[in-house]
Amino acid sequence: MAELSRSLIDAANFAALKHSTQRRKDPDATPYINHPIGVAHILCVEGLVCDPVVLQAALLHDTVEDTATTPDEIEQRFGAHVRAVVEEVTDDKSLSSIERKLRQVQNAALWSYQAKLVCLADKLYNVRDAVRQTPFPELI
Repeated sequence: MAELSRSLIDAANFAALKHSTQRRKDPDATPYINHPIGVAHILCVEGLVCDPVVLQAALLHDTVEDTATTPDEIEQRFGAHVRAVVEEVTDDKSLSSIERKLRQVQNAALWSYQAKLVCLADKLYNVRDAVRQTPFPELI
């Protein structure tokens, strides 16, 4: 249990440092780190996911895509399995938004179960975030 706690705190701290200057694109410009923590929270608390690889990948899922973090850094610090899950859910920023979404749809069926969990929790967090920003969410 202590090792699990240590690995999750290490992943949360790593993500917090990597995302330290980033803000969400919401009206309050909330700290970006709220997002990966929220994704991990959905998996752990609502989804009852206890797999440390999934929870670490949830915390780290945007580091390669949105910061200068490399997949090699993820592997050196968190292992090859966490790296693999993070890479599965990382969009290729050299592609257009439409191409990235198309690739997600095309490749999602091929993803590992762990990557699917992270991706679904990420989508759920983003949908809930959009609803929170809607002036009258009760009308949706």
